[in-house]
Amino acid sequence: MGTRRKSRELCLQMLFQADMGRQGPDDVRRTFWAERKEVGEDVRGFADDLFRTATDRTSDIDKLIEGHAEHWRMERMAAVDRNILRGAVAEFLGYPQTPRAVVINEAIEIARKFSSPESVQFINGVLDSVGRDLEKART
Repeated sequence: MGTRRKSRELCLQMLFQADMGRQGPDDVRRTFWAERKEVGEDVRGFADDLFRTATDRTSDIDKLIEGHAEHWRMERMAAVDRNILRGAVAEFLGYPQTPRAVVINEAIEIARKFSSPESVQFINGVLDSVGRDLEKART
């Protein structure tokens, strides 16, 4: 597994911990990294950047997701799916140079590992729609 994939998975885990544990970002970072001292700085750095973007811009990210997830409110989505989407949209926003297809493919692979088979299509559709709109807004 590449370092970026590992970072994205760790970001998902931190977002999930913040979401389900109702913990603030600083508390999550402190407890999360205390148990993962073996993680390299490059992996940790990218994971932290994604997590920071996702938590700093949560309301914007959630609005984007809800706007493209027809008939789905954030609180009704499976927690893993909701946080996979948050991490991917954070990457769209924080790393616009990363190709949309790469971000979507990585999110799909993470969904295959951590979520249900039905989630893959849902995540793909939402992220493709969000990504297209963000690209249009930039041009």
